[in-house]
Amino acid sequence: METIKVQKNQIIAKQKEKVKAWYLILEGSVVQRNSYARIVLNKESVIGVSEKDRFLCDYIAREDSVLAVFPYNTADDLINALNGQESMRGTLLRAALKQRQMLLEMYAGFKNLVRQFHTFVETEYNDYTMLCSQMRIDGQGFTRMDNFKPLDMVHMAENWEVNNSTSLTKKGYLDEYIKLMQKDDSLCIGAIMEASYQTRRVMQGIIEMVDYLKYNQDILLSESENDLFHLYFELVIQAEMNHYDVTPLKERMDKIAEVIRKLNIYDDKLVSYRLNEYKNHDFTQYAMDEFATPGEDDNVSDDEWDEEEEESEDCLEHILTYAGYTPERIEDMRNLIRKYRELPDMLSTDAEVFQLRKQLSQVFYDAYYKVFMNVMKDDDEPTPIIEMFLNFGFMDVQMVGEDNANILYDLTEHLELCNSEHIFTIFEWLKTIYNGQNEPSKNEFDLDYAGYLAELKKTGKVNEKQMRDYANNREMKVKFEIQNMFTSGNRVTYGRVSTFCPILGENDLINSVDKMLVTAQKIEDAMNKVRKVDFSVFYRGVVFSDPDKGINREEIMKEVLPNIILMPNAGTRAMMWQETAGVRRDTPARYMFPIFTAVDLDDMMVETTGRYRWEICRKIQGVHWNDIRDKSLTAEYCDYIQFYKKNHDLSTEAKEKIKSALLRGKNNYREVFVKDYQNWIKYESKGSFRLNKVSREILVTYCPFSKEIREELKSNPMYQNAWQKYDILMTKKIQRIKGVYDKYQKAGGKITDELKDNLEYYMM
Repeated sequence: METIKVQKNQIIAKQKEKVKAWYLILEGSVVQRNSYARIVLNKESVIGVSEKDRFLCDYIAREDSVLAVFPYNTADDLINALNGQESMRGTLLRAALKQRQMLLEMYAGFKNLVRQFHTFVETEYNDYTMLCSQMRIDGQGFTRMDNFKPLDMVHMAENWEVNNSTSLTKKGYLDEYIKLMQKDDSLCIGAIMEASYQTRRVMQGIIEMVDYLKYNQDILLSESENDLFHLYFELVIQAEMNHYDVTPLKERMDKIAEVIRKLNIYDDKLVSYRLNEYKNHDFTQYAMDEFATPGEDDNVSDDEWDEEEEESEDCLEHILTYAGYTPERIEDMRNLIRKYRELPDMLSTDAEVFQLRKQLSQVFYDAYYKVFMNVMKDDDEPTPIIEMFLNFGFMDVQMVGEDNANILYDLTEHLELCNSEHIFTIFEWLKTIYNGQNEPSKNEFDLDYAGYLAELKKTGKVNEKQMRDYANNREMKVKFEIQNMFTSGNRVTYGRVSTFCPILGENDLINSVDKMLVTAQKIEDAMNKVRKVDFSVFYRGVVFSDPDKGINREEIMKEVLPNIILMPNAGTRAMMWQETAGVRRDTPARYMFPIFTAVDLDDMMVETTGRYRWEICRKIQGVHWNDIRDKSLTAEYCDYIQFYKKNHDLSTEAKEKIKSALLRGKNNYREVFVKDYQNWIKYESKGSFRLNKVSREILVTYCPFSKEIREELKSNPMYQNAWQKYDILMTKKIQRIKGVYDKYQKAGGKITDELKDNLEYYMM
């Protein structure tokens, strides 16, 4: 068991990283953190006991610490690590039980906090509307409350689990229980794994509650001041102007301020600024102002108020004015949208309607480019309406419906939900193109940006100097991305190409916006489900070289996760745009998903990843991708489909199924493979057989299941020989790699994380 030292504030494990080991704290302490949720793990605690495939939390050294590390992937690794170490078994079990209790106590605290938060906010808002009514003051609209519901939890701790853990750890039974469990390896490992499973579920429940608070916290207090605290602030002012006694209202505001402080979920600077603004405000000035009694200037007619309100809600004009269009052009565009909106059948495929959609598409993408470039050059942050346009494809309130528009407006304060290291809204993605972090995607003719410029020069549309200038022109790169990947990807991910309109419409939002929203977490969960079954799917062979230490050329496996771009539509399809970002193998693929969908994301991810599997193999194999002499996934699969009628290993029924699959896939071998891949991931991995013998052997070879699934299927005669052969092959590879690493270390080389990951790949 390896021992390592970590310094204060050093990150030991990061959220979403793959769990490869557990760490026993021998000295010092570590903070386990997920946003608001923080817990201190002291000596003899275990990092990883509340985790499974991916870390749910960050683990950061609270002080200089010493950790014992043991590899962990499955319970079998735990058995091997604890073999013959009775005292260590007791230490791990004690740690697992105590950490379970700590997290259950935290769970109970958050459960109480979430319940109090919801009850308090709902009560205060109801009281606000009642007070406005009693004082005959027009209350301000607050749409966030329309969708503010109690948390419906998925990962819950049952009362009996809480009571069981509390009795065990708090009533003096712990030592006796551990002593009993230590008598048998199976009992002890089982107790550790049971506690680990419960601890993970409890941690997932805590994260649910944390996410709920993060999403809804700005209802009470936000930077934009569109919150309950501001509603009461304005109510006090209005009440003072109308000569009411505001003492009860101020007492209520003091109570809200106290709750805000006690919740401890808000930024300290924000709390300090907003509360000081309230405390230092002179409310008495309104009672003395002349306009406390309506005067001539304040006697505004209802019609004028309606006009002002209508103007304030003209989102289309707001967007197009920001884009720089003239009032005449804006009116033309408004008429165009109105004409489309008033069609008796917006889903018609008639030539006239098709032409109208084409005109709207030109308006949309032209406006998008202009708005985007203005945002990039503007020092001020874009307004929520501009963010709605750039991220969701929103342009017109009447097109999307007022309720949906309000929800989208509120959603602009939570756009971080849709972005992560590898996941981007289309707006964030275009920013990476503009800032030079990513190169533009290929166009529909498979030309990248450099190839496109070379083609322009070849056809005489630009000269050598212009080509060089355009090569680093940020605006040209963004325009290329919008005109090609964005325009095509947006249409395809929508799903119904013949009726596609890029402006978000109410007809497309067939469920609530919140339920249809595709968040980064949902995407990552769907992707991790595929990785859990097909562990090698995103691994690429790259070359490692260190000639001075004896390694001239060693191919190692490196995981390269795809970049996923969320298209601004409510769609039904996902697609893989390109298998690598450039010529190099170790650059990410590019997937596209709709930002709103009612389709199962898991199914979309499996289908898209099946296409990626095929295309990345074609990319790596080059011209030999279908040459059976150079064996590969695509070569063997093409050979299998091409000659299936003569294959004696296939039954008549199996041949008929292949014939039908080819008809459905329009004779496209890739599409037939994708269907097999979907069955492989969804059904064969669970022991439900859907493939024939030949296709199964190909997928066993090139898309092997993870170790955990292989172990479960080994007893099945259909897989027994295949997995035994696979294990023998992997054992030989591991022995060879360890030999290479030993020589490398003796020559003075250092085993980097890259090399460690390569060895672990063959152990998966």
